[in-house]
Amino acid sequence: MNPASPAVPVSLRRFRPFWLYWLTRVCLTSGFQILTVAIGWQVYSLTGSALDLGLVGLLQFLPRVLLVLVVGSVVDRFDRQRIVTVSLLVQAAVAALLGLGSAHAGFAVSRELIFALSVLIGTCRSFDMPAMQALLPNVVPPALLPPAVAAAASANEAATILAPALGGFLYALGAEFTYGLDLTLYLGGALLLSRLAVRPSEPSQQRMTLDSLLVGVRFIKSRPDILGAISLDLFAVLLGGATALLPIYARDILHTGPWGLGLLRSAPAVGALLMSAYLMRFPIAQRVGRVMFAAVAVFGLATIAFGLSTSFGLSLAALAVLGASDMISVVIRTTFVQLETPDEMRGRVSAVNSLFIGASNQLGEFESGATAALLGTVPAVVAGGVGTLLVAALWMRLFPTLAQRHRLVQGPAADTAG
Repeated sequence: MNPASPAVPVSLRRFRPFWLYWLTRVCLTSGFQILTVAIGWQVYSLTGSALDLGLVGLLQFLPRVLLVLVVGSVVDRFDRQRIVTVSLLVQAAVAALLGLGSAHAGFAVSRELIFALSVLIGTCRSFDMPAMQALLPNVVPPALLPPAVAAAASANEAATILAPALGGFLYALGAEFTYGLDLTLYLGGALLLSRLAVRPSEPSQQRMTLDSLLVGVRFIKSRPDILGAISLDLFAVLLGGATALLPIYARDILHTGPWGLGLLRSAPAVGALLMSAYLMRFPIAQRVGRVMFAAVAVFGLATIAFGLSTSFGLSLAALAVLGASDMISVVIRTTFVQLETPDEMRGRVSAVNSLFIGASNQLGEFESGATAALLGTVPAVVAGGVGTLLVAALWMRLFPTLAQRHRLVQGPAADTAG
């Protein structure tokens, strides 16, 4: 079915353009997840430093901060498919370079090379994440957007389940095999994207001025519920995120190898995928504010449980619960943004939203690494979980309308979706 057709499909399952989009997103996310596993294990093997693990996350995050306003304007002014395609090809080149270095094809992978390529990866992610988010409403009609948001999130989680585990197993054979798979995924994603037909959108005609760059910031600021939701996710995951320390847990606490690291990286996505499947079938329709805050509290408790665990099975279970609870806030936040933002400014709003996501993940990895270097690994993770609980309690007081919000979209906001 052509996405430009005025007819609205009855079911997302039969809407072919969305599934091309979904598969592209699987390739993009799988590639990034495999890079994360391989780079994390490689840099820790080279240096044995928790701080260096955190620095990798920080270096991937910094381009998002520096480019956030420019990225949003670029995504609104230029072809979003082309932006993602270029990002996929650049990251394919990064994977090829790391693969050649790991195979000692004339040079070797070093700490400095990993740091430099982490900046390049972060730059690519700065563009491809908001571009993919802004592209979705041009792929599916507004009537299918809520289930499409949950299904698109499931693409990330499906990739995060399979890719890190597969990457970890391949790494045991040699890092070059892991990077070879990564290269294949990025090239496959670019091919799929080239076959995706989308509804044409009118590029923003605003000149790239400081005022136009700040539109996304002002829009989010003018919607207290959206601001509260994305900032809650930012600080909760920033404090509670322990993914940067998984190589330490895998090797020194749980006593597994790269395969164990891959499974640990996949565990949050297992829980998140199951939750996204549930939300596709049973969307959150009532008391969304209370549900979101309860989910953040569960996220904090699961983080504490993981931090204290010395059992591989219990650690996997805690991470799965952590991922399931995080998925709830992801779906709520993304639905807010997509349904309440006009198409001509979706790039700028998505760029700001992407910055919050990046801050909670990559900056959270740096925070975890730095805290672990100061306090020790287990105290750092437990303290992060406690911090998440405190943030949830504080945000309920700072954003009372969000805590009391009954529906995802209410009032005139729903009308802007079209």
